[in-house]
Amino acid sequence: MRDYQVEFNERVAFIRNLVQTTGVKGIVFGNSGGKDSALVGILCKAACDNTLGVIMPCSSRRNFEEDAQDGLEVAKKFHIETRTVDLTPVKESEIRQLSTVTELNSSAEVNIAPRLRMTTLYAIAASEGRLVAGTGNKSEGYVGYFTKWGDGAHDFNPISDLTVTEIYEFLRFLDAPACIIEKAPSAGLYEGQTDEADMGFTYAELDEYMATGQGRPEAIEKIERMHRASLHKHEPIKRFAR
Repeated sequence: MRDYQVEFNERVAFIRNLVQTTGVKGIVFGNSGGKDSALVGILCKAACDNTLGVIMPCSSRRNFEEDAQDGLEVAKKFHIETRTVDLTPVKESEIRQLSTVTELNSSAEVNIAPRLRMTTLYAIAASEGRLVAGTGNKSEGYVGYFTKWGDGAHDFNPISDLTVTEIYEFLRFLDAPACIIEKAPSAGLYEGQTDEADMGFTYAELDEYMATGQGRPEAIEKIERMHRASLHKHEPIKRFAR
């Protein structure tokens, strides 16, 4: 097992140095009520007292109930300032306007919320002199389970090298609330949505494959298919050059 006290100290020092060298006044992150945002919030608060977590429900009932409550539980325990921005009417208005020029498919529609959330975080960051902290992990990154220019956008990410397995180990070390550790990972994009059901394999299977190259043939095939299809999310923008 990794030495999470050392991990904690090094990551806090990394964040603190960023705040000092960039001259910003603070940090902002999306407090989704999930494992990744919980760990990022805890690390950022330890490094910078002026850390703000923003809860951004958007259409899904779970966003307003379980996720918001769990996000508040983390914020309360670790003394993180919290604000809430309801993005439901914004998404509904966007869909209405888009329907006049195109027919949205399901992929386009579910990705609206993550992009609206990042727009919100950057608006707050620009208004208050903050850096936007990313909350994506290594496991999600490998299979591209994030929204390009949505939750994949940020100024820095203190957990991008950690697998989901390590995220949970880290949270247990930090004594994070049980509600965060025990619930099924979900982006909360629609009612009943869970990450593992969407992907067709568990995070444990994904992490095992990433570490050993071993696993169920069906899971490996899905993992590699998602990996190949999402490589464009990690590439720099194509630019014309002479």
